[in-house]
Amino acid sequence: MAKKTVATLRTGSNKNFAKVFKMVRSPKTGAYYFDEKMVPQEKVEEYLKEKN
Repeated sequence: MAKKTVATLRTGSNKNFAKVFKMVRSPKTGAYYFDEKMVPQEKVEEYLKEKN
């Protein structure tokens, strides 16, 4: 299913997108969860460096 999402994003525009998973700690419970997002390849490093 993920491959279909990535394929449709690539054919619709000139930008290449990457599916990024970032491990984030919940302020409420202290447990870790994964934040998943589609990001243009140029912005991947920016997205991973930003704090939530």
